[in-house]
Amino acid sequence: MTEKKITVGIIQQQNTGDIADNKKRLKHHIEQCAAKGAQLVVLQELHNSLYFCQTESTDNFDLAESIPGESTEFYSRIAGELHIVLVTSLFERRTAGLYHNTAVVFDTDGSIAGKYRKMHIPDDPAYYEKFYFTPGDLGFTPIKTSIGTLGVLVCWDQWYP
Repeated sequence: MTEKKITVGIIQQQNTGDIADNKKRLKHHIEQCAAKGAQLVVLQELHNSLYFCQTESTDNFDLAESIPGESTEFYSRIAGELHIVLVTSLFERRTAGLYHNTAVVFDTDGSIAGKYRKMHIPDDPAYYEKFYFTPGDLGFTPIKTSIGTLGVLVCWDQWYP
């Protein structure tokens, strides 16, 4: 078996309540990673906004979006232009009353290579995720990309497989 090396860029930034500004800064950081040779760039969990799960507020459901949707178009364009694989994390509104914490993986051509919905949802002080998210239903399925197959998990799920 031939060993394949992949250069990975990992981005974690301090966010504000301004989603447009957060996405603008994320784009800049993604471009910096790609300029340094990253073939795979991974963003932090729920990166478009502040981490809203520290409180239970129905107003926060306004942050949810469909997949595909505005954010997937935005990140798809970036992945395609930079020819990178990009792992994002979005607050998915599947339908009224059905929401997920979803990782969306974009391939180097900007297409959606796959999705992973967080399976294990914590409910602890400052982590009121069960108020917002339904457990994922896609299972632990590897996602094939042009640079290799990824095993994508979100946060707490890392302890379970």
